[in-house]
Amino acid sequence: MSEMYPAAPILMVDDEKPWLRSLALTLKDAAGINNVIKCNDSREVMPLLAEREISLILLDLNMPHLSGTDLLAMINFDYPDIPVIILSGMNQIGSAVSCIKQGAFDYYIKTVEKDRLLTGIRQAFEVRRLKEENLCLQQRVLEPVENTEIFSKFQTRNNRMRAIFQYIEAIAGSGEPLLITGESGVGKELFATAFYQLSHPDRPWVAVNAAGLDDNHFSDSLFGHVPGAFTSAENERPGMITRAGQGTLFLDEIGDLSMPSQVKLLRLLQEGEYYPLGSDSSKKSEATFVFATNHNLEEKICCGEFRKDLYYRLCSHHIHIPPLRERREDISLLLEFFFNEAAEKVGKNAPAVPHELPGLLSTYCFPGNIRELRGMVFNAISLHKSHKMSLQAFKNAILHHQDSMDNSVLSSDDEDINSLTFPQRMPTLEELGELAVNEVMQRSQNNQTLAASLLGISRQALSKRLQKLSDKG
Repeated sequence: MSEMYPAAPILMVDDEKPWLRSLALTLKDAAGINNVIKCNDSREVMPLLAEREISLILLDLNMPHLSGTDLLAMINFDYPDIPVIILSGMNQIGSAVSCIKQGAFDYYIKTVEKDRLLTGIRQAFEVRRLKEENLCLQQRVLEPVENTEIFSKFQTRNNRMRAIFQYIEAIAGSGEPLLITGESGVGKELFATAFYQLSHPDRPWVAVNAAGLDDNHFSDSLFGHVPGAFTSAENERPGMITRAGQGTLFLDEIGDLSMPSQVKLLRLLQEGEYYPLGSDSSKKSEATFVFATNHNLEEKICCGEFRKDLYYRLCSHHIHIPPLRERREDISLLLEFFFNEAAEKVGKNAPAVPHELPGLLSTYCFPGNIRELRGMVFNAISLHKSHKMSLQAFKNAILHHQDSMDNSVLSSDDEDINSLTFPQRMPTLEELGELAVNEVMQRSQNNQTLAASLLGISRQALSKRLQKLSDKG
C-alpha cells in the first residue's frame, strides 16, 4: 500500500459481491490500495469493527438487514474517529445532505464517480492525519501559557480562553493554515495577530477582508495583475500574497467568498502557486495563511454554499472563540479595561464603576459580544458627568437591542408580560410577589441594588420582602 495511506485496512460494505470486487480492483489499480476488507452482510460490520482497527469505511446505503443509514448512526456513535464515505446507486440530494448531517465524511454515486471517490478517500485520510496531529498537540497543551506578554492584551480568566492560548503556542511554528471561527465581535483578528506574533513577528503581516469582494476583485487583491491584464491595468500591481512574502496573510470573512473564488483559493493552498491576472507565469506562495469567519462553514457545506475540500484545507488547525455570554466571568475585567481606555481617549478621568454593573450586564446575551460591550462603555463614558457612572446608559443600550436578546431581565415589551401562562389555580398577589422576588434574585446573582431596580421598588422594600421570605423558611 502507498505510504500516504494508513496501515489499517479499508472496510467496504455492500450486499452486491460483484460491485465489491470491482471496487477493490479500482482501488488497487488507480491508487495502489490493496489492504481492503470486503463485507457483503451489513450485520457483520459492528462485530468486525470491535475486533480490529479500520482506517476508513466505504458504505452502501441500500442493503438488506441493516441499511447504510442505520449503520452510519451506529458507527458514528461507537467509532466517531473512523471516516465513513457513503456510496449510493441513486443521485438524491436530500439523501446526501442527510448523511453528511449524520456524520458521513462524503457521499458519492457509485456508478459514475469512481475518480472523485479516490480523491475523497485521499482527503479522508488527510483529515484523519490532521486530527491525529491536533490531538497530539492538544495533549501537549497542559503547561501554563509561556508568552504572557503576547496574551496580556486579552482580558480573561476563562479556562476555555486559556486553552486556546496554549493551543496557539503549540501550533505557531507548524506553517499550516489556521482557521479561526466565532461570532461577530469576539476578537478573531486579535487571535490572528497573536498567532502571527508567535510565528513570524519579524516578517510582514497582511490582512484582507473578503466580505463583499466579487471574484475579480478577490483575484486582483490576492494575486495582483500584470500590465494589460484588463482595460485599466496600465501598471503592474503586486497582490497581497506577494506583499506578505514569507510572513502571514490574514483573510477575514472567508465564509463570504463566491464559489469561483473558493476554487482559486483551494488551488493556491493545494499547489502553493498562483497566477497574477493576465500572466502565464506562476508564482510561488511562501506565506502562512490565517482565515477567519463568523459563519458555520459546515452548515454552508450542507447547503452547497461552501466547498468541502476547501474547508478541509483551511482548518489544518482550528480554534473556535467562545461568545461573551459563555464567559461572563470576564465582564468585570473587560469593563475595567474599557473604562480606562475610553476615559483616556475622551480626555476624562476614569469614573468609579458601579459595583452592580457587572451583575446587570451578566444578564444580557451580548449578540455583538466584546465589540458591543466596548461600544456600550465608550457611549456611557461620553455621556457621564458625575463621579459615579450611571447604569442608565447601559440599560438603554440593552433595551435598544431587545429583539436580539434571549433571556433579558429588562424587557419593556408588554407582549412578554401578557404572554405569561398561569396555572389552573390562580396564584394570589402575595404568591406572585414571592415568585418575582425569587426570580429576580437569581437573575441579578443576589445583587439587591440591581434586583430592586429591576422590580421598580426601593432597596429597603426589597429587603423587607426578603426578610419576610426568610422568616417563612
